[in-house]
Amino acid sequence: MLKYKRILLKLSGEALMGNDSYGINTLVLNSYAEQVKEITDLGVEVAIVIGGGNIFRGLSGVSKGFDRVKGDQMGMLATVINSLALQSAIEGIGGKAKVFTATKMEPVGELYTKPKALDALKSGFAAIIAGGTGNPFFTTDTASSLRGVELETQALLKGTRVDGVYTSDPEKDPTATKYETITFAEAYEKKLKVMDLTAFTMCSENNLPIIVFDMNTSGNLKKVVFGEKIGTLVKK
Repeated sequence: MLKYKRILLKLSGEALMGNDSYGINTLVLNSYAEQVKEITDLGVEVAIVIGGGNIFRGLSGVSKGFDRVKGDQMGMLATVINSLALQSAIEGIGGKAKVFTATKMEPVGELYTKPKALDALKSGFAAIIAGGTGNPFFTTDTASSLRGVELETQALLKGTRVDGVYTSDPEKDPTATKYETITFAEAYEKKLKVMDLTAFTMCSENNLPIIVFDMNTSGNLKKVVFGEKIGTLVKK
């Protein structure tokens, strides 16, 4: 039995790099496409928001002399590139995907509206929502929480290179231990970096649970939608 029938999948741009230092790793991209197709074939409605950190980060651009607004706009365009790549990979294996953009960008993608995205989901398409919120100073974490709440998803699945939320960064601290379940209040008090604070608060206030899991292990996405206990569940 499926536990989650409509989800918002947040994918990390950095995770798309795989073992590369920059850009899109084809093996990782194809694995993501296969995992998304696997669950849409089961009837799961999947909305997707992808970061752009594998190509450009607005904040890092500021330190190099870019205007913050221009830098964030460049970051939004990076998410569009990643979204088109995922759409192409899904379609390449016989799946269905549509790209929606937060600002007008036809013919690259349709302008996002809730009714159009819901119609795509109900028609079996993965709805890939690119361009963040369309505004500077907001991250793709915030965009994913916004779209998750807006589209009335049952959970926000944050697919990363790490298999959950830890007491500290497991890539730096070998003694770090993983939480299986934690409340929003506990995560806030312990200053655990699940998502940025704006996104985290939106999920908490709208009772949208977050599941942080390792998307780079093939088959994990299917396990999550069936309710298997992998990763970390953050809830009220």
